[in-house]
Amino acid sequence: MVDDNSSDDSAALAEAAGAVVLRTLGARGPAAARNLGAAHASGDLLVFVDSDVCVRADTMARIRRRFELYPRLDALFGSYDDEPASAGFVSQYKNLLHHFVHQQGREEAATFWAGCGAIRREVFLEAGGFDESYTRPCIEDIELGYRLRQLGRRIVLDPGLQVKHLKHYQLSSLLRSDIFDRALPWTLLILGSGSLPNDLNLRLAQRASAALVLAAVVLAPACAAAGLPLAWAGLPLLGTILLNRRFFHFLARKRGWGFAAAAAPLQWAYYLYSTLAFAAVAALYGLRWRDRRRRPKDGCAEIQPDTPTCP
Repeated sequence: MVDDNSSDDSAALAEAAGAVVLRTLGARGPAAARNLGAAHASGDLLVFVDSDVCVRADTMARIRRRFELYPRLDALFGSYDDEPASAGFVSQYKNLLHHFVHQQGREEAATFWAGCGAIRREVFLEAGGFDESYTRPCIEDIELGYRLRQLGRRIVLDPGLQVKHLKHYQLSSLLRSDIFDRALPWTLLILGSGSLPNDLNLRLAQRASAALVLAAVVLAPACAAAGLPLAWAGLPLLGTILLNRRFFHFLARKRGWGFAAAAAPLQWAYYLYSTLAFAAVAALYGLRWRDRRRRPKDGCAEIQPDTPTCP
């Protein structure tokens, strides 16, 4: 177990249970902590499990079996189960959303998830491990997945590999995590890599839903200015319900139609702030790229789009 400057007695409990405990030098974040654990591991498979995740009795055996059956498999990950530990509404919504998205994802995955995921040791070392510049729980696992795919490695999502998530969300922590630890850094990763896979949170239906929510936001003041009923602005929101009908039906089956209806505004908000974050980062990214192309270097004349850069 890697203790990344924890403030509770988890490290002492782990040592009392016979676990080897490694400690980071200060709070360095999950990327550095996982790399430290990987550096001291001796097995041929590296299995990563978050500190707020409970595995099942057969989790490790299932992972081993999949890698034994498929020698060309390089990395594997699963999902949270559909019975989140925290009873709060926001926690239930967020964890059930994660479960549903991963259960609907492509088997041949375009990225990686370290909540419960495994990588062959030699493949992990070849990729260089997790990027330790991510000092918070962020998209360090997604970024590693991008590099694995660039290396031509095969990543598989196993929907039967399910674990329980213990995290409790409040609305404020959900917004902070989704915007600052997901949307903003993921946008930078997408723009920097030029890769926008049609999978998981980036599926075409999700992009269309985001566009519809943005259309509703634009239509609302336009309808008010034109003296038209505001209900017209709600039509795009109905479109998102249609596009995500399987998700809302899943919520209704698990928690009832009242829960599903109450989750709709959270889902709309998710599409809105994710879209705005993407647009803001993309705009800044485009401005910086333009400035770099135009900025003179070492006394050279201003660089034009079709001219080579200065040495």
